[in-house]
Amino acid sequence: MEILPFLLGITVIIFIGAILLFFWSVNSGQYDDLESPAHQILYDDDDDLLPPEVRANHTSGTDSDKEPHV
Repeated sequence: MEILPFLLGITVIIFIGAILLFFWSVNSGQYDDLESPAHQILYDDDDDLLPPEVRANHTSGTDSDKEPHV
């Protein structure tokens, strides 16, 4: 039971630190734009990372131009 005041003190310090970090993140603009990161994953911006032979096939047509796989 002697450890209880020590653990309560550590808990209070961690709690105050978490509150301070939360207010710092709000003030620094971490929560300003919540929608863009969710939509950004849908954009296909990795075409320049593809090898040239795959890039030529990738941009030549859509999937509807190809024959279906049976």
